[in-house]
Amino acid sequence: MESKHKIVDLQKGIEIRTEWKNNNEKVVFTNGCFDIVHLGHVDYLEQARAQGTKMILGLNTDSSVKKLKGEERPINNEYARARLLAAFEFIDMVVLFSDDTPIHLINDLMPDVLVKGADYTIDNIVGAKEVMANGGEVKTITLVEGFSTTSIIDKIRKVGL
Repeated sequence: MESKHKIVDLQKGIEIRTEWKNNNEKVVFTNGCFDIVHLGHVDYLEQARAQGTKMILGLNTDSSVKKLKGEERPINNEYARARLLAAFEFIDMVVLFSDDTPIHLINDLMPDVLVKGADYTIDNIVGAKEVMANGGEVKTITLVEGFSTTSIIDKIRKVGL
C-alpha cells in the first residue's frame, strides 16, 4: 500500500478498524504532534507497534499543534508530517485530529492497546479509563533521553542555522 493511502479520515478509520477487529488484529493507538521526526520518535513508535499487530497514529493538526506548542509551531505542516509518518512500515493508519485531546478518536476507534511515553502516568493518559473499561490495555514506553523536537529547535537556534 502506498503510504499516502494510510492517511484516512475518521470514518474510513472506523471501517478499517472494524475490518481489523473481524480479523482478530491487536490494534495499538498512540498520538502526538511529531513535528520534526527524530530518533526518539522512531524508537517510541517501533516499541508502540510491538504491542500489537496494527498501529493507528492520531496526529495533531496544525491548528492543534499551535494551541499546544505556540504560534511558531508546527515547523512541518500536517500533510508533510502525515506523509512522513505513514511511510514507516510500523504505522498502519494515520488519522488527523484537531481537538485538544484525541479522546474522540480513542472512543471511536477503541484500540486494544493505548500507548504513551513514560513521561505520562496511566492516571493522566487521555482515554486510559475508556480503553481499560473496554477490556484493553494501557502501556507506557520509555523514551530515548536527549531527543525532543523542542530540544532540536533550541539547538538549531543556538547555532544559528
